Amino acid sequence: MSSSPCTQVFASAEEIADAAAQQFVELANERQGRFAVALAGGTTPRRTYELLAGKKFRDHVEWSKVHLFFGDERCVRQDHPDSNYRMAHEALISQVDIPHSNVHPINGHGDPATNAAHYEAELREYFRNSTKPAFDLVLLGLGEDGHTASLFPQTEALGVTERWVIENWVEKLQSYRITLTVPAINSGAHVTFLVAGANKAPAVSGVLNGRVQTENLPAQLIKPEAGTLTWLLDSRAASLLQKD
Repeated sequence: MSSSPCTQVFASAEEIADAAAQQFVELANERQGRFAVALAGGTTPRRTYELLAGKKFRDHVEWSKVHLFFGDERCVRQDHPDSNYRMAHEALISQVDIPHSNVHPINGHGDPATNAAHYEAELREYFRNSTKPAFDLVLLGLGEDGHTASLFPQTEALGVTERWVIENWVEKLQSYRITLTVPAINSGAHVTFLVAGANKAPAVSGVLNGRVQTENLPAQLIKPEAGTLTWLLDSRAASLLQKD
């Protein structure tokens, strides 16, 4: 079991994005070989990607050794406005000199179970010398309901232990999502949450300081086995922590 999470509070979402971009660059430069990252969707991660593609950080990363994966995906085509891949492509992938073969999107179009199985097979091939998907960095967001990646409350994916990727039916959305499983995320060397906004404060407080109720707050399941767990919060998202 990993040690207690490191919680860092910033004045704004922009400062969170900058800190996350800095972590990305530092970890990438520490690695002698390939650097595997699982990307998150969302507004703050998008700003992180934009900063990585900007002049402050872009030239400090050896992009030829970076491999970009995705923590989850909506069941839409890659050019759909809701696609996590499309967002990451616009903000980062198309702006840096990363080989096409180093980008590993989840296919969201078609049968969710088939696409989840195909993505798991791709991960197992990439991490073929490891018993788990040993990401160097996993970026995560947090929903108001306590979900992370597409691990939503009261969904079957929360109890999956043998798979790395799973299709997950989300009743309230009336749709499937494809997501990394809890064990896949927890095998990461560094797992970092990026959370901003007052609307996220109750979930942050519940996950970090509330009673354990993982079926209702799935983000509580994220406890890296041997890696670091970091929460980058803005002051609004962290506002209820002081009261606990």
